[in-house]
Amino acid sequence: MKILNNHTLIYDNECPMCNLYSKGFIKSGMLSENGREAFTELSLDNEKLIDFNRAKNEIALVDHEQNKVIYGLDSLLLIIGNSFPRLEKIARIKPLYWFFKKLYSFVSYNRKQIIPSSKDYSEKACVPDFNLKYRLAYITFVVFLSSYILNIFSGNLGLHLHQNFGRELIICVSQIVWQTVFLKSYLKEKLWNYIGNMMTVSLIGTLLLIPCLLFSLNSFSAMIYFGIVVLIMFLEHLRRCKILQLNFLPTISWMIFRLTVLVILILINH
Repeated sequence: MKILNNHTLIYDNECPMCNLYSKGFIKSGMLSENGREAFTELSLDNEKLIDFNRAKNEIALVDHEQNKVIYGLDSLLLIIGNSFPRLEKIARIKPLYWFFKKLYSFVSYNRKQIIPSSKDYSEKACVPDFNLKYRLAYITFVVFLSSYILNIFSGNLGLHLHQNFGRELIICVSQIVWQTVFLKSYLKEKLWNYIGNMMTVSLIGTLLLIPCLLFSLNSFSAMIYFGIVVLIMFLEHLRRCKILQLNFLPTISWMIFRLTVLVILILINH
């Protein structure tokens, strides 16, 4: 690997993803040992150079030789391209560059909903701006993925359910509507933040169901496995509400909806 010297990557130290790949750049030899700096521990020189607000949304790379800063996808491509020029050249082809830039923004603007931190409410926290377009894109992504996986899994539960993607899609969307209607006055400015975290709980449950689809479980085993997944989701929902400084109300409402849907499905199919 070729080290990109005289550059410092300003990373979000409260974001496990950012911490992982920035450390990976150093361990692989793409950046020097002191080639990254935590956003919450900025040196005075770097603090003067970077656009503080922009660096919350797009990771900043400080070029100390030219006293300039590169942001977001371009900063990552510069680091990677220093060791793999061909990869950077391919990634900068217009359609691919457009896709990777959108993907980068999709992850960056939703990273605190994907992996929140209890320190996100501190004054110097590296919290991205709220972007409605990318929040809706994240919600839509989770809704369709969850509906698709649940549609496949539902036939294994022993509730006489047939695969029905439309049914699962309606349930997923209804969950969002339910929580929004009943909690809007309580959540106030935290509404979109909570909905994003709730969708991540759904995403976790969805991903945990995928291994079950790879094995031929009988209906009893599938029900036990599904119960374990729901318990994990319940505990994760509680944990995230605590991070968001919310009480038990969102979790109670979330569980009421889940139990109501389960009862309705049982009654319809028996």
